[in-house]
Amino acid sequence: MQWTDRIRQVKILLVVAAVVIAVASLLISHFLVQDLSREERNKMEVWAEALHALNEAEPDADLSLVLSVLQGNSTIPVVVLSADGEVTDFRNIDLPPKDSAAYLSDFGQRMLRAGNSIRIAFGDSADYQTVCYDESVMLKRLSAWPYVQLGIVLIFVVVAIFALLSSKRAEQNKVWVGLSKETAHQLGTPISSLMAWTEMLKETYPEDEMIPEMSQDVKRLERIAERFSKIGSLPEPVESSMNEVLEHVIAYMDRRTSSKVQMIRQFPDHEVIVRMNASLFEWVIENLCKNAVDAMEGAGTITLTLMDEGDQVVIEVQDTGKGIKKKDLKSVFTPGFTTKKRGWGLGLSLARRIVEEYHKGRIFVKQSELGRGTTFRIEMKK
Repeated sequence: MQWTDRIRQVKILLVVAAVVIAVASLLISHFLVQDLSREERNKMEVWAEALHALNEAEPDADLSLVLSVLQGNSTIPVVVLSADGEVTDFRNIDLPPKDSAAYLSDFGQRMLRAGNSIRIAFGDSADYQTVCYDESVMLKRLSAWPYVQLGIVLIFVVVAIFALLSSKRAEQNKVWVGLSKETAHQLGTPISSLMAWTEMLKETYPEDEMIPEMSQDVKRLERIAERFSKIGSLPEPVESSMNEVLEHVIAYMDRRTSSKVQMIRQFPDHEVIVRMNASLFEWVIENLCKNAVDAMEGAGTITLTLMDEGDQVVIEVQDTGKGIKKKDLKSVFTPGFTTKKRGWGLGLSLARRIVEEYHKGRIFVKQSELGRGTTFRIEMKK
């Protein structure tokens, strides 16, 4: 659980950092855009005054400063409209090859509606001109930059989280493989000794009824060791009967649970053949049934349902236990997660690994209701 908590904390920190960077970038860019917008407005007011001075200048007046101001605007698009809406001048606008006059007129009208205009009156007459201007290319780029930066930060966070999860998955795989191989290795020696002892007991006490049961338990241990050894490798699936696998689980659970636990089977009349590793898949159903017994506290009903749906097989394990809280539904398959006082929280994570990685299937909680029970569903292609 410590690793899972650490991953969650890092993901939260990455998201918070991304939000802080995005908000700071948007605020800074907003203030910069406002400042530049005011500066361009001031420039256009000076430009409009220069145009006004040019239009009302005396024939012998020195217009060098006025012309310098007018020619100095090389970035802000400008259209000058007369009182009747005709275009009298323009600057810094790329004209289309056709209908340039209509394009300039439309540009001026759009700037008028946007409020980007300055009116120039001529003396006491009613005649006037309107300077219509747009934002410069630099100002438009600066306005769009925060959103580009936001996209870059979002991509960075997604890649970082993906890399973090991949690292977590790789580390978990190493732990699974190492733990499985070591468990199988450690079980090998005592199982061999137990097999030898049971054979000696059979010869010494041939009539004892408990010795065959002991022998069955030793075989059970041997099967468990075999399963652990296969977890650390890629077992080859073969065609097997899903009916037989579920029957084996029911027989095993009947021997090891009280009479208060009732096992109900709902199978089709025909054999359902699936390509799988029967030993490992049997382990999955056993884990689900054992968890069901724990959830029912030793009394209740477990229903095993097998459905043949054409190109896929569906298995459902339903119990009448205490159910799972909604906040825990997403964590039930996480390694280390458990609601029991005793337990490592590895059973369901092992089941998910076997179903999804080894058999390319899907396992999930179909439904769960507190006080009424839980249904796990497994979907596998034939």
